[in-house]
Amino acid sequence: MNPRGLAPIARPREARSHASRLLAGALVSLAAAAAGAPPVQAPQPLPPKTVSPLTVYPKTDPPKVVGTWPAAGSTIAPGVLVVRITFDQPMVEDGFDVGASAEAPAPKCLKTLRRLNDEKSFVLLCTTAANSRYALAFNAGTAGGFASLGGTRAAAATLAFSTNDADDGPRSVPEAIKAAKLSDGDMPIRDGMYF
Repeated sequence: MNPRGLAPIARPREARSHASRLLAGALVSLAAAAAGAPPVQAPQPLPPKTVSPLTVYPKTDPPKVVGTWPAAGSTIAPGVLVVRITFDQPMVEDGFDVGASAEAPAPKCLKTLRRLNDEKSFVLLCTTAANSRYALAFNAGTAGGFASLGGTRAAAATLAFSTNDADDGPRSVPEAIKAAKLSDGDMPIRDGMYF
């Protein structure tokens, strides 16, 4: 109160701002009441929501084949064969493109590869005949196929090898795994695969 007994006068700018807020609130309540709706209340904050983690992988150079079994250009004993393809970086599990090459026919193989726990290697179960030349083409198509975890498609590659006439080639999957220098956990057959 001032000496004359009057309430202090608010500054014009503050008074207008305060009055605008009061007027806006009153209009919203009045409109809600006219429509028969309950008065509008201020929105309540939403409770926190748990979401699954998201991993974002950076784009990389195209993955390259850095190792195979059998080695490119090698000659091996015929029989059961576990082909192993190793890339220079982690790869997606279900992306692959393997087929016959123009150089030679492909061996008889299952249609599905299995990615190993190192996330860089794939294995494929095949059979080979004696005195034959084989070639497999990787990512020969124009889309899809082997790709890094970041989605970069692998460079095309070819694996060519031959078989001799030896009688001591692998005759079972465990023997083929041993010949490819893999462990028992590197079985070339995934759950749900059938011959």
